[in-house]
Amino acid sequence: MDTKNKLKARNFPSAQDEVSAAAPKQPSRYDGPGSAFRMAFADTEFLLREELRPVRMQLELMKPELVQQDQGVDSTIVIFGSARFKSREVSEQMLAAARAAEDEAAIKRAERLLRMSHYYEEARRFAELVTRESSALGEPVIVSTGGGPGVMEAGNRGAHEAGGRSMGMSIYLPFEEAPNPYITPELCFQFHYFAVRKMHFLMRAVALVSFPGGFGTLDELFEVLTLTQTRKIRRRPIILFGREFWERLINFDTLVEDGLINPEDVELFQYVESAEDAWEAIKLAYRIDDPKFTARQMRA
Repeated sequence: MDTKNKLKARNFPSAQDEVSAAAPKQPSRYDGPGSAFRMAFADTEFLLREELRPVRMQLELMKPELVQQDQGVDSTIVIFGSARFKSREVSEQMLAAARAAEDEAAIKRAERLLRMSHYYEEARRFAELVTRESSALGEPVIVSTGGGPGVMEAGNRGAHEAGGRSMGMSIYLPFEEAPNPYITPELCFQFHYFAVRKMHFLMRAVALVSFPGGFGTLDELFEVLTLTQTRKIRRRPIILFGREFWERLINFDTLVEDGLINPEDVELFQYVESAEDAWEAIKLAYRIDDPKFTARQMRA
């Protein structure tokens, strides 16, 4: 048996084995700064050279892909939205503190945050629904977010509170804090390239839900709409949460009237007003196996 196992062992040592075996056993003139003696794949200084950007982009594409394969992640529901929203509890505390300080500017900010906390709470409830009831789609589906605070935190938090896994795809920004604390550690990624990160959002997505947000959210949403409109990716449910916000922000009718998009392009997405509405729309699209099924058809 031992002979058989030895004969079937790997022919070449792993990269990790090679690096460990090659580590100097005692100080050497070749293991100091500036030495070129390290193996290329273990040489951080070499990997960070400007000329190696294409290699780093490939690594950033491959790492999350291989990890998700290892973790058995096949399908995701992606949640976009503002990093600036707070939970209702935190917003109420901020408002109480502002009123106690009699700071009018802070009171106005806190009142606005309290109004917008509705979206945090709905994202949290939506993620709970997806996590608890993903069996309704007939396959394991997990929530994926951008890994930050606000709506992203709410999505990961809802999945965590429902006892399930969730993914966070953070982007390194000099002014951002650590990823929110509700992401499954094995599925918490950090990206350098926005483009690679947005690609990973879509690679396993069966649906995308966008809550109100700023430049980052709009960038992510319009990338999805553009790729879908141009048929670079397959059709899937794209859900905008809060019709009043989105129609106040973007006049899609003007784009149609001026011939800048086709009338059918506004059917690429649908509006919802609650976590239950969003989940029902996704389940319905799954049930009839038609990602083009819209809220208008659902009401007909």
